[in-house]
Amino acid sequence: MAVKSVETLPEATVLFAGDSGDGMQVTGTQFTLATAYAMNDLATLPDFPAEIRAPVGTTYGVSGFQLHFGSIDIRTPGDEVDLLIAMNPAALKVNLDRVRIGGTILVNSNTFEPKNFKLANMKSNPLEDGSLDKYRVIQVEITRLTRETLKDFNLNQKEIDRSKNMFALGLSLWLYSRPVEPARKWIVAKFAKTPDIRDANLELLKKGYHFGETTEQFVTRYEVAPAKQPPGRYRAIMGVQALAMGIVAAANKGGIQILYGSYPITPASDILHSLSQYKNHGIVTIQAEDEIAAIGTAIGASFGGSLGITGTSGPGVALKGEAMGLAHMIELPLVIINVQRGGPSTGLPTKTEQSDLLQALYGRNGDAPIPVIAASTPSDCFIVAYEACRLAVKYMTPVILLSDGYLANGSEPWLIPNPDDLAPFDIQYAEKTNKVVDGENVFWPYLRDETTLARPWARPGTPGLEHRVGGLEKQEGSGNVNYEADNHEYMIKIRAEKIQRIQADIPPIEIYGDPDADLLVIGWGSTRGAIEAAVSRSNLAGKKVAAIHLRFLNPLPADLGKVLSQYSQHLVPELNNGQLVKVLRDQFLLPMVAMNKIQGRPFGPAEIAEKIAEMIG
Repeated sequence: MAVKSVETLPEATVLFAGDSGDGMQVTGTQFTLATAYAMNDLATLPDFPAEIRAPVGTTYGVSGFQLHFGSIDIRTPGDEVDLLIAMNPAALKVNLDRVRIGGTILVNSNTFEPKNFKLANMKSNPLEDGSLDKYRVIQVEITRLTRETLKDFNLNQKEIDRSKNMFALGLSLWLYSRPVEPARKWIVAKFAKTPDIRDANLELLKKGYHFGETTEQFVTRYEVAPAKQPPGRYRAIMGVQALAMGIVAAANKGGIQILYGSYPITPASDILHSLSQYKNHGIVTIQAEDEIAAIGTAIGASFGGSLGITGTSGPGVALKGEAMGLAHMIELPLVIINVQRGGPSTGLPTKTEQSDLLQALYGRNGDAPIPVIAASTPSDCFIVAYEACRLAVKYMTPVILLSDGYLANGSEPWLIPNPDDLAPFDIQYAEKTNKVVDGENVFWPYLRDETTLARPWARPGTPGLEHRVGGLEKQEGSGNVNYEADNHEYMIKIRAEKIQRIQADIPPIEIYGDPDADLLVIGWGSTRGAIEAAVSRSNLAGKKVAAIHLRFLNPLPADLGKVLSQYSQHLVPELNNGQLVKVLRDQFLLPMVAMNKIQGRPFGPAEIAEKIAEMIG
């Protein structure tokens, strides 16, 4: 056995890439689980192909999973990759630009043959033409070793070849000193009903790990010490899981039944899958026949006294626009989750983007402002989902929750919160009449709370509280249909004022970085990790820069104007063509500098740090 040295690293970034049938998402997920068991801080970036069944071996079918982990504070999936595991030439071609100069590339050399070069549109063999001279290249015959290991198993050739990702997983677990037991337990549970496949995967996992120990191709393995985290109970959580759990927490805290009506759409579909597991926690899920039906069921549930929630992506929000205006008009609680993806139209359905902010703010006919709240990390999706539900009920209004593909599919360690620490979630239904008209006790559905301007929530069937709702303009108080000009203007403005009063629930802005900075970086949504990492790097380099991150986008925080006025320069990084920056320029008349990226990938800290250095000089 070759003697191996052990090198301790503060952090590392690994990228698994291969054809969509090579199991790279499973491999990355299991490596992430092992990393969580090793108590490292981490952040992930799954990268799915947009084509459902792209031809095998083409660049269109490449699936990737990037993981950044360390003993230090990890805020992003990593700027540059230290180790790329490429299962075929197409995976190498698509992801080579992510690998740092001097980084390691491990390839399945059995796939580097003329047929696959042609499929990947490569004119020569990169293992021989010198194009990889800037990297450390390790060739491993993963396909041959897999077939050799499983030659005596009762599996066909297709089943054997599909298992080669477990060899790659075992090898990578050895290389970074990750525990194997979590993957073993997962395999045993996953394939409990197919013992031949179970045993084959276990054998390959062991074989890959043993290969790392015995081969002379690796002279060094790496260790990453546990991260220093606040005490408590942790789990690795994906954004979609956190959104679902935030909704479940709202149902339990508020003692209310929640109906989630949805139509399948990437990348929001997994919210429906996750919530369907919580039917014993007051959650009802419906897969509707289309986007309009999905939001219709949610509005109907809210009219009936439950809380309606619907989830989708940008194209689905476009279809739900009229119904969102209806919910605004009749003033019922409703949550609309938009897991943003690349657009317009079908666009890049599996890639991340922040391109729907202006749609969320203005994408309805008439003056119909709706509160907009955005999650900033996978675990933050939990508290934002809870907060969206709470505000919808408190102010009797639809609320839009913005996530995106990076947050939804990404994962990180999550300190499981104490339910007692969540904000109060009080629901009060109307139980009696509230107005005397001509000596008769009646119920007026649009008499408002003096503080929140919320109207009363009356459940159908409550004696004496019969009332009508609909899309026609209401008379203030009585709720009767009313076409009078002055009443219409009043109702438009009172509904807008109600949304503005949500500012009372927005905490003061927290400033990150140098308190004496001249440059302020302003972000929202999933850019938070990259922005704060870039600000930290810039501060260490002696640059005076700070950052704020906006969770509430409508209404904006009451103290935002005061905070902005304290800085002479303002930078707004966004994964779109400049949307928040338009809003800020309009409201505060400041010369904001836009930094835009529209490539289906999140920012890296180095990109933002470079722009900071350019602006500061």
